[in-house]
Amino acid sequence: MRETLVLNASFEPLATVSQRRAVVLVLQDKAVVEQARPGLRLHASTVEVPVPQVIRLRRYVRVPFRRRAPWSRRGVLVRDRHRCAYCGRRATTVDHVVPRSRGGGDTWLNTVAACAEDNHRKADRTPEQAGMRLLRRPFEPTPSDALLLAVGAYDGERPPEWLAVPAA
Repeated sequence: MRETLVLNASFEPLATVSQRRAVVLVLQDKAVVEQARPGLRLHASTVEVPVPQVIRLRRYVRVPFRRRAPWSRRGVLVRDRHRCAYCGRRATTVDHVVPRSRGGGDTWLNTVAACAEDNHRKADRTPEQAGMRLLRRPFEPTPSDALLLAVGAYDGERPPEWLAVPAA
């Protein structure tokens, strides 16, 4: 099921929810649709609702501060846009820059997306030892960036148009 990004009333990304839950929040007037999926609408006998990609809560919800986005293999692939860090082709695996056997861990700064061929070619070596260079350095996304990247609402360079603050 597709996921929908939930923003706080202050436009701060909070979480992702199922499409069904997002529609329920909109119908209960607890949220408004900030960005809909183009060309898709849900029809019922008395109501028609755009299929939400991003919703914003009408009331502010206080949440505990999160310092770091949790690391995950899926998160690394999304962060790197499923592009191999060594050749730029489609990535399907996650590679450790410093191999785990040499003390490298599962961290944002030590993992990159890689195609299976380059991951196999690098094997249990560092990129320098394998004669390979990284096209881009790994980075740690903020919790907000991680949520925006996960639902495809952010390309990592410019904020989406619904998040842009109008000039006063």
